[in-house]
Amino acid sequence: MPHAKTSDGAHIAYQLRGDGDPLVLLAGQANSHHWWDGVRDGFHVARSTLTVDYRGTGESDDSPTPYSTQRFARDVIAVLDDAGIDRADVYGTSMGGRVGQWLAIRHPRRVRTLVLGCTSSGGRLSIERSNDVRRSLAVPDPAEARSALAELMYTPAWLATHSGPHQTLGDPTMSAPARRGHLTASRDHDAWEELPRIQAPTLVLHGSDALLNPAANAPLLTDRIPGAEMMLIPGARHAYFEEFRATAGPLVLDFLNRKASKA
Repeated sequence: MPHAKTSDGAHIAYQLRGDGDPLVLLAGQANSHHWWDGVRDGFHVARSTLTVDYRGTGESDDSPTPYSTQRFARDVIAVLDDAGIDRADVYGTSMGGRVGQWLAIRHPRRVRTLVLGCTSSGGRLSIERSNDVRRSLAVPDPAEARSALAELMYTPAWLATHSGPHQTLGDPTMSAPARRGHLTASRDHDAWEELPRIQAPTLVLHGSDALLNPAANAPLLTDRIPGAEMMLIPGARHAYFEEFRATAGPLVLDFLNRKASKA
């Protein structure tokens, strides 16, 4: 597995698969590239895909450097450089969408099109999850907390017929400090003031029934990013991209193809 070396000496693992123009897939908080296992092959009809193991996940270094979404974005640039990719489409979900925001803001030449899934701007103007959701994830029993997270990710109908393992529930190889670092990085993200600087054509995707990152954040992002489009997937929760992949995947590819033809 190839690794990119960052400016502070960390080694970041990445996975490049398929043929065609590159699509960078960015996972959620405390997850490795396995977040995309259930859906990435669907993009290979038109794109190659590049995934990244964030610091502290998968085969990447568990770096002592403080984690932040901006740090993760710089790591993605190091990966693109190592892979010889000058410009790519970027699709980030959950915390990956927050990383994608910084890629488009700080490195506009490297991002051809941008898809922001089940994410938010962060900061005081974003819509936070409810206290009920917070309490459900903070229970002391790990199995109960994991079950609560699964119910926020997927609908009851999906869970009844898909027993798992669910790759979106966190990287089990992570250390406790790395998990805390990821939580801090996502919690402290705030790109609101700089979102109008995004130049890449942007699609905002969200499940209509999402509570982990409330669906009300989708129109806020859309209104804040110049020319952005928004699509809500009816009945979907946080992991819309997997459960509703037959809908979400073609929506993303159609957007990328439409916008790439004009780039």
